[in-house]
Amino acid sequence: MLKSHELLGFMSSALAHEILEFTFADDKPTYKAMVKAVADARHIRAVFLERQPRATRHDTMLSVLSKPALDLAAGTMIRTWLVKKQNAMLVDFLDALGIQHKDGVVENLPEAVADEKLKAAVESLLAKYPHETVAVYLTAFHDLNEAGWANLKALLETDSRLQLGG
Repeated sequence: MLKSHELLGFMSSALAHEILEFTFADDKPTYKAMVKAVADARHIRAVFLERQPRATRHDTMLSVLSKPALDLAAGTMIRTWLVKKQNAMLVDFLDALGIQHKDGVVENLPEAVADEKLKAAVESLLAKYPHETVAVYLTAFHDLNEAGWANLKALLETDSRLQLGG
């Protein structure tokens, strides 16, 4: 499946920019860490990026964050956006699966979930939220957690509504 930098690269440019804009507006420490990581990767000082117009800076940042060397930074940004901005979707999904959580964050995931329960949970998300946002969440959920549910992987690979980069 996809690593965080690949996920950032496969999602639409509009959604990638939305995630970075959210980070800029609502999570300054994470945003500053992203600026520093991108500056370090480009061998420039962070102030050089900070002085660029925001649109130019964000284009540069997204192109660099979609590289393998910045997978950790891309993952941090995506997780932050999911937990803070898309929290209702996380809660809806976990509630539909009957998984205990605290505000959409889970300590221990079950090793597997029933196919019917998973399909119903995914269908409810797709009915309520934009398909690309659901696809990003479920891909990140599968790839960034230790559970690795085979039935979720199969859904991500076969359901056209959950495909990124199309």
